Amino acid sequence: MNRLSTPTRRTLLLGGLALLAGCDHQPARASFKGVDLTDATYGRDFHLKDRDGRDRSLADWRGKMVLLHFGFTQCPDACPTVLVRAAQIRAQLGKDADKLQVLFVTLDPERDQPEVLSNYTKAFDPSFVALWGDPQATKTVADDFKVFFKKVPTGSSYTLDHSLLSYGFDPQGKLRVALRHAQSAEECAHDLRQLLA
Repeated sequence: MNRLSTPTRRTLLLGGLALLAGCDHQPARASFKGVDLTDATYGRDFHLKDRDGRDRSLADWRGKMVLLHFGFTQCPDACPTVLVRAAQIRAQLGKDADKLQVLFVTLDPERDQPEVLSNYTKAFDPSFVALWGDPQATKTVADDFKVFFKKVPTGSSYTLDHSLLSYGFDPQGKLRVALRHAQSAEECAHDLRQLLA
């Protein structure tokens, strides 16, 4: 019977372990402060229009990180807070600020006509892009991103209740993280920087 010496067995064992370790080609998981959506099967794309009526989709910003938020211009507090935070995130990113595109999708296409919507978002930062769809397109995109919204009557008018997550996409166009409304600009910038790694 041919028995391997102890040093030979150790060498084979260590070599086998090294081979097994090398078989894992998955990148290290990011450590997000927001909700990790790396494995999400929803929120892959959208088809909406910009201020000029051009068809826009996620592919238009390939090569940049995208921060996508859903809201409406007559939102009394949550949406302005999110857009102020988005401008602060750009400031936090410093030299990488131009690698981030902020997109704001209206959930109120009846009142948020494209020009009104665009002027609203650009008041927070001139680089922000507003996106609009007719009521059916808006519902389709909201459903695809699991965004809740509904009209709430307020006497002679209405407001909207809606979910408050912002969605972060990596430069390859993959949904990676949901930023919670309560996260600070610093925490959000931390998460977005990981999308550049």
